[in-house]
Amino acid sequence: MQRVVDLRSDTVTRPSTGMRRAMAEAEVGDDVFGEDPTVRELEEYVAELLEKPAALYAPSGTMTNQISLNLGCGRGEEAILHEEAHVFNYEAGAPAMLSGVQVRPVAGERGRVSPEALRRAVRPENVHFAPARLLCLENTHNACGGLVYPVVPFAATAAEARDLGLRVHLDGARLFNAAVATGEPASAWCRHADTVSVCSSKGLGAPVGSLIAGSREDIERARHVRKAFGGGMRQAGVIAAASLYAFRNNIERLAEDHERARRLAEGLADAGYAVEPPETNIVLVASESPDALLRDLADRGVLATPGRSGYVRLCTHLDIDDRDIEYAVRVAAEVRTENPARRVAGSVAEKVAGRP
Repeated sequence: MQRVVDLRSDTVTRPSTGMRRAMAEAEVGDDVFGEDPTVRELEEYVAELLEKPAALYAPSGTMTNQISLNLGCGRGEEAILHEEAHVFNYEAGAPAMLSGVQVRPVAGERGRVSPEALRRAVRPENVHFAPARLLCLENTHNACGGLVYPVVPFAATAAEARDLGLRVHLDGARLFNAAVATGEPASAWCRHADTVSVCSSKGLGAPVGSLIAGSREDIERARHVRKAFGGGMRQAGVIAAASLYAFRNNIERLAEDHERARRLAEGLADAGYAVEPPETNIVLVASESPDALLRDLADRGVLATPGRSGYVRLCTHLDIDDRDIEYAVRVAAEVRTENPARRVAGSVAEKVAGRP
């Protein structure tokens, strides 16, 4: 049987034995009535972890982000975000579909929105313009290769947003990757945001679930919006137990994913690929034929996904071990040797090497 190394995403992980046991033994109740003790324990644990007054459990990161947009903007109002933000590119047009919110994308290096760019994006009050009400920031930044948004520039942009009268939402789907990579607590970013969403179903290894954290008033409103969006769950403690296990046991081990991503990137670079050095668990490889490269890798059992235009994306996670990394590097080297057309042209390689 052919070996399969699944580097498509850190969402493909399987629950561990300990996690499955926690799910099987979870005490449950009706969460729509606020009676599920495991859900309540999870929400209190994450709120304390992020140093926010309250938190709310929901099925997905898309839902927690969209709840946050709904809280921050009224219909016909505007949310400002980075042009490659997950909220803008990968959430199925939900701001417009669910909340009637217009998004205004802004360019920025490394997935960041600078205070200056934010100031330029906020238009004056005028009958012709959708009024800006919310800034969405992302950490780590998915499309930019898992790059960390450091606390100091993050805080500077958030401060500018407040000066401009905007609320701030942090899409922290992989916030704990940023925390582990920098040694900063996750709360260091959260104190600069009104709301924050965090996922348990990515690097932390739970099968489902995200949370939104914020003020008690916001979370009470969020509970209503979650119900309207179809996210009210009943005996949800069965899955909430997996998320609780993930937050309690799998944060520090994210460093292992980062180290394997670094070794994967070095191996691919040694094989002649143009690779963006990873800061966390996502590796971006430049290619003039991403679809062809993906097919060649998949034919040999290495699964990856398209990155942003001109890139292939590989993501390490808790189901990937050292032997998987060695195999993936070996397969990629074989592909490059056997298919010279897969080589990256000099202009692309130079562009990657020159990225800040």
